[in-house]
Amino acid sequence: MKKFTSVQDVADLKDLVKEAQQLKQNPYQDKELGQNRTLGLLFLNPSLRTRMSTQIAGANLGMNVMVMNLDKEGWALETQDGAIMNGSTVEHIKDAAAVMGQYCDIIGIRSFPKLQSREEDYNEDLLHKFISYCKVPVVSLESATRHPLQSFADLLTITENTPAGKRPKVVLTWAPHVKAIPQCVANSFAEWMGQADVDLVITHPEGYELADEFTRNAQVTTNQQEALQDADFVYVKNWSSYTEYGKVLTDGEGWMMTNEKLKGTNNAKVMHCLPVRRNVELSDEILDGPNSLVLEQANNRTYAAQTVLKRLLEGLN
Repeated sequence: MKKFTSVQDVADLKDLVKEAQQLKQNPYQDKELGQNRTLGLLFLNPSLRTRMSTQIAGANLGMNVMVMNLDKEGWALETQDGAIMNGSTVEHIKDAAAVMGQYCDIIGIRSFPKLQSREEDYNEDLLHKFISYCKVPVVSLESATRHPLQSFADLLTITENTPAGKRPKVVLTWAPHVKAIPQCVANSFAEWMGQADVDLVITHPEGYELADEFTRNAQVTTNQQEALQDADFVYVKNWSSYTEYGKVLTDGEGWMMTNEKLKGTNNAKVMHCLPVRRNVELSDEILDGPNSLVLEQANNRTYAAQTVLKRLLEGLN
């Protein structure tokens, strides 16, 4: 593995999940692998689970881990080629990424979309330029269009909670929120589940269709009740409109998941990437009840990150 930005960077999903399960049983078995190697984690946006789990994963592999809030502790970055930098930007990404690549053996970077221009966000300009200029393996800690470490942990969680030989029905359901949220988690989850051994159904109100490239292996419906029928897993997530880019089209009344809605499922386990707006996206009764897998998901973030870092380190050694 040379980089990790999407499911396309994974040769065999089942093998990847199996390796994560093995690492979970003995997290320190590869402590020597990362000796004298440095992991740089760069954040342009807030983070809790991604930051802490990836730090732990690097430490479990014996790596020196450096964390930088690039939006607060670094210089304002210019990303446009040929820019005359006489404005607010101080350092070009070409220089900053190259320098960080000299300091670090592997770099993780997290940035969110601006939700102003779909073309700009979906081009992933910052991520692609950083990969090009830093010259070392890069892990996406969430980008404008995807959150692959989260999706890997989600697949690991589903696998651990599925009886052997069963092909589960997994439902990704839109949920209300108080502001416009990117599509990256929903995109990534749909993309990963589309490659996994599951039956994926996506449900959302009119106007919240995701890009076709992420949903081509899913059944899509605007009827949430119909979608939830006989579901084994329900993944709850808000996202803003892709077609009317970045807009909130409805207050989402009636879309919050509750125990009443779970009655039509196969006693489904409920998932959310966190942070979650309690009693807006998901009810307390679910989050604090026996069907919730949100803490298991969060725990699995460490082993997803560690598996990816291990494979990147193996490519260096």
